[in-house]
Amino acid sequence: MPHRFEKIEYKPIPARELLLEMKNLSELMIDLAYSAALFNDQELAENVLELEKHVDTLAYLLDMTIMIAARDAKDAEELLGVSVVAAATDKISDAAGDIAAIVTQKIGVHPIVSTIFEKVEERLMQVQVNKDSLLVGKQLGRLDLAARMGVDIIAIRREKDWIINPKETEQIRDGDSLIARGASDGIKEFKELAEGQQRVLEG
Repeated sequence: MPHRFEKIEYKPIPARELLLEMKNLSELMIDLAYSAALFNDQELAENVLELEKHVDTLAYLLDMTIMIAARDAKDAEELLGVSVVAAATDKISDAAGDIAAIVTQKIGVHPIVSTIFEKVEERLMQVQVNKDSLLVGKQLGRLDLAARMGVDIIAIRREKDWIINPKETEQIRDGDSLIARGASDGIKEFKELAEGQQRVLEG
């Protein structure tokens, strides 16, 4: 949970919306944390720790929302389930943060673990879109990256905001940080495309 000295301003956000965002972020964090640890990716690890703080804030806001919504014992009983799920989701994000700490604290992953996970076909990667990239201004659906490269964009970081499971109509912008999942060859090709090194969109 947030530190006591951290002031969080209450915002009237529906409990369902807060819980959904917590769930989506915690799922993304697990993926990012494992990839960060296995590939010793400092940037991914730092993103996980940043997201952990954000989930803590969402959990705090959700607690306040539940307290305000509970007018009597019956309301409190009905909202108890939401609180339990939120607490479990928060623990998942904390666990992801612990995994990411393997990288940030330079603990390292045992070679046996790395060898096992080398057999996993898919991996995650974060890449920032260069202004010269062919991706700039393109909608995800029109790029058809899954068919062309075997790559899926599972999240976009745009300045301080995160777009989880972006829609096909989402348009890529210069400076976006893209979290992509795919086979190693496809991921490498996608990185070159995002950075503007590849000038032709094949397929």
